[in-house]
Amino acid sequence: MRFASLGSGSRGNALVVEAGRTRVMLDCGFAIRETVRRLARLELAAEDISAIVVTHEHSDHIGGVAAFARKYNLPVWLTHGTFSSSSSQFKDAQGVHLFDCHHRFMIGDVEIEPYPVPHDAREPSQFVFGDGARRLGVLTDAGSSTPHIEATLNCCHALVLECNHDADMLRNGPYPPGLKQRVAGRFGHLDNEASAGLLGKLDVSLLQHVIAAHLSDKNNQPYLAQRALSRVLNCEANWIGIAEQEAGFEWRQII
Repeated sequence: MRFASLGSGSRGNALVVEAGRTRVMLDCGFAIRETVRRLARLELAAEDISAIVVTHEHSDHIGGVAAFARKYNLPVWLTHGTFSSSSSQFKDAQGVHLFDCHHRFMIGDVEIEPYPVPHDAREPSQFVFGDGARRLGVLTDAGSSTPHIEATLNCCHALVLECNHDADMLRNGPYPPGLKQRVAGRFGHLDNEASAGLLGKLDVSLLQHVIAAHLSDKNNQPYLAQRALSRVLNCEANWIGIAEQEAGFEWRQII
């Protein structure tokens, strides 16, 4: 099983997970042409994607989903709440599947375990992807951790964890007070130390990859995220990968 990012941040998100003959794209916050361009960097064509799974209805995650799925005849999976808040985008669309956050499902060779997260969306979900032997846990767009999140992400072989902001940079940064409060709130986004605290509660004995994701352009720096996560793992800071807004990250193999 392997995974890669097309881009991660407030201007668009997409992640590809491959197992066997199946390639699932998690979110698509880019226009069709830009998505195709970014897929080509991974030596993929749009026709190589098997399905799209959606976390929630915010435009940097769902903005390109309906158009891309319609053009390439792809099935889309999303929660009832996410669908209800964005149903106009999927008018007349074929292959829309609704899932419950507490029930696993299969897309081809990929097993998908959704789980609910605290975020200011209708029914947001994050996911663990597996191939029967290996597990990739993804957590972004969550304002706080929960015991259920921690139990779900335990014993993963790879993790993509939100490190949205540095608390001091956000506090002293350019955002207006209301936006600062939203980002730092319980239904906003995880900061570096909160993500590190979550990581410290997990069994990481199987861990092969950790990627810091959804970094704010204005309220974070990659080295701050790397420092926070590496301190918990007692590893070199540069072992922690960064999901960049423009470049995403290249394929990571889980063995």
